[in-house]
Amino acid sequence: MFASFALALQFLTRFPLNIKTEFSDKRLGQSVLFYPIIGLLIGCFLAVLAYFLPPHAITLNAALILTLWVLITGGLHLDGLADCSDAWAGGLGDKTRSLAIMKDPAAGPIAVIILILLLLLKWSALQQLLSSKQVLLPLLVAPFLARLSILILMLSTPYIRENGLGSAMQQHLPKQLALIITTIALTACAWLFSIYIVLSILFIIAGIRYLALQRIQGITGDVYGASVEIIEAAVLINWVLFYG
Repeated sequence: MFASFALALQFLTRFPLNIKTEFSDKRLGQSVLFYPIIGLLIGCFLAVLAYFLPPHAITLNAALILTLWVLITGGLHLDGLADCSDAWAGGLGDKTRSLAIMKDPAAGPIAVIILILLLLLKWSALQQLLSSKQVLLPLLVAPFLARLSILILMLSTPYIRENGLGSAMQQHLPKQLALIITTIALTACAWLFSIYIVLSILFIIAGIRYLALQRIQGITGDVYGASVEIIEAAVLINWVLFYG
């Protein structure tokens, strides 16, 4: 299982690892089980940075935390959000056109606007959490729940690109184990932190799933990425609203 963990770490982050793992569809599917753990690991790095930053420079601190957040993932999920934004705006409700736009590497004006707005929301929420000295816990929870959303979507929504990595992941995902992990994780978060935050996150995931089914009759890797970014921002915002 360590090989599956290493595969997940290499795929979701830009940590300079030199771990050689034998690639297979089965191992790729198993690696998805570790996505929430990778999210928690990312959160640990962010929380450590936040802990050691000087308390008087809140605006700068929020920018530094957000910068590290993007650097750790290499903007992987932001790219997915950008592709989805362009596809939803330019696809005109057509599945084939929307999927073609998602594959286009160029970012349109809608994608740029959405990315700016999302990063602005994260930055503003981080400032508020830093000023109220409640930033450490949400920095751990946000990346964790965001990557858990991939498991939820993978368990509940068909993947529509037959030759994509996501297709192999979904086909070889140990679904019973993934369901157990998801249930335990959501229950623990609701019990330890707030059932309202968990319910709001589930509501947002349901909304993402609904929109994906309506527009492209399924899900793609870009939708997974968009979900991660949206859930991260939603956790931070909800934390400010409920606790800040």
